[in-house]
Amino acid sequence: MTKYNSKTLDFFERVYKVVQLIPEGRVTSYGAIAKYLGASKSSRIVGWAMNASHNRYEIPAHRVVNRTGMLTGKLHFPTITMMQELLELEGINVNNDKVKDFKNLFWDPSIEIL
Repeated sequence: MTKYNSKTLDFFERVYKVVQLIPEGRVTSYGAIAKYLGASKSSRIVGWAMNASHNRYEIPAHRVVNRTGMLTGKLHFPTITMMQELLELEGINVNNDKVKDFKNLFWDPSIEIL
């Protein structure tokens, strides 16, 4: 198990607050969250936060994908298809592990959070 310091865990909590705001049927990227939090070079840490969130059901980690719409976090879900299944339950089409119509479904926290 990876051990995180308190500064990293505080960042994770900030990430989770943003992720909880992603509307159903929309997706965002690790980088967009990092940029919104003022840590634009920390998209990898946002990914770590998503990986660590899978026991927290209030965190819709399935709505966070990479900058091109790929389901790069799918390996961290209980099954390899669960991320896609959760997105499809919200009406998001996925083909070959990539969100179709990604640009139109993209939720930018820098613009959408007031």
